[in-house]
Amino acid sequence: MTMIGRRRAVLLDALGTLLELEDPGPPLAAELAARGAPVSIAEARTAVLAEMAYYKAHHDEASDEERLADLRRRCAEVLRDNLPPAAQALEVPGLTAALLAALRFRPYPEVPEALTALGDRGLRLVVVSNWDVSLHEQLRAAGLDALVDGALSSAEVGAGKPHPAIFARALEAAGAEPADAVMVGDSPDTDVAGALAHGIAAVLVDRGGIATPPPGAHVLPSLAE
Repeated sequence: MTMIGRRRAVLLDALGTLLELEDPGPPLAAELAARGAPVSIAEARTAVLAEMAYYKAHHDEASDEERLADLRRRCAEVLRDNLPPAAQALEVPGLTAALLAALRFRPYPEVPEALTALGDRGLRLVVVSNWDVSLHEQLRAAGLDALVDGALSSAEVGAGKPHPAIFARALEAAGAEPADAVMVGDSPDTDVAGALAHGIAAVLVDRGGIATPPPGAHVLPSLAE
């Protein structure tokens, strides 16, 4: 708490820091089976991993609801192309629905209590994530939106971490200068190195104990610390 004690704001990454993605293989296999296209969990997992790689390369294009719908359609097409032939006969709308139902995000167990404790200390909390415009929807679904003061997705800003523009917008939302804030995230490169380059102190959340933090970063095993 020594590091946090003199700060006014905490910037927080979403995926891997606040939220974890449940294994999408089993629910996707179940969703496809319900639509008459049974596949193995391994086949479903392989297809969704290809879709996730495509999504990661294109999520900043989904800056409004119309563009988000288009991105989801394209992701469903990538999913279809990586499924076994029997499942490729499914229409894209059905595949889109199956994909969205299979992508389930949940807060790490300690996150609600940690956010509450930080908020009780009078800190401004702003989520800063490389995500599409649905970031706000996901935070609401996870019950975290009421525990933070704001959220910014890279799709809304037009630049993702580690670009300085998204850190500047986050500081503006928090009403803080770089010296008044700390960035907390699970990526040594996009979260930690990006923040440090912008003059923001940084904490690496290393849940697996395997990451190599950039010089000057603090390392913690969970948000509870």
